[in-house]
Amino acid sequence: MIVWTHWHNEPLLIGTLAAVAWAYALAVGPWRFRLAPGTPFPRGAVWRFALGLVVFYGAVGSPLDQIGERFLLSAHMLQHMVIIYVVAPLVLAGTPVWLVDVIVGARGVRLVARLLTRPVVTAGLFACVLSFWHAPAAYDYALRARLVHVAQHLSFFAVAVLYWWPLLSRSRVLPRLPAGAQILYLVGSGALQMPLIAFFVFSRTVLYPTYEFAPRLLDLTPRDDQILGGALMGVGGMFITLGLITVAFFRWSRESAADPATAP
Repeated sequence: MIVWTHWHNEPLLIGTLAAVAWAYALAVGPWRFRLAPGTPFPRGAVWRFALGLVVFYGAVGSPLDQIGERFLLSAHMLQHMVIIYVVAPLVLAGTPVWLVDVIVGARGVRLVARLLTRPVVTAGLFACVLSFWHAPAAYDYALRARLVHVAQHLSFFAVAVLYWWPLLSRSRVLPRLPAGAQILYLVGSGALQMPLIAFFVFSRTVLYPTYEFAPRLLDLTPRDDQILGGALMGVGGMFITLGLITVAFFRWSRESAADPATAP
């Protein structure tokens, strides 16, 4: 079936990725001497950023996109998981600290960025955006309108960067949370996503007509496909969250041992 070999190469996708890569290359290349004089070329960051762009193209330009749009909800959920839990942290980790500080430290940007990266705001915004786009009306509309679908993916990426900011940021202007606070942030963020996961898994009806009447690529009923999609989001997100909590806990333990004044 041709769907398994369908790759997107439209100008909007390729042009956007090329423009982002070009702007990044200018920033870490010739502009680096003005933005951060004396800073060495960030070779490791460049590789992480480039990998993030490649994985993003793999998520939205590979056959996975067509399968997720037309046939399998679970494939669409896998695509969203890749954007949120792989692409966003790679791009954030691939942006040098000095470049992040130039961007978020600009006049008019700092106040907005400071508000959006507050843990409560970030966790709430992340859950709200995910819930909005998975409401049946919004989800089906995004499947029918290409530009709306693009906006959906970009909004997932944007809130995912905000989600990862309190965990990964090395910015001096907007630093990450202390390890102990990261644990509370992760637990709270995970709790806010539980209603959406339960909505998928425990719904007695097929939520999206597109998948209910689509040809079956796999031996899954539309209802089973929906449960699998919810499980990918819930179980996959839970394991990632637990892993992050474990890392934060051990970092917190080390910090407390090094500075007894920070111990609870």
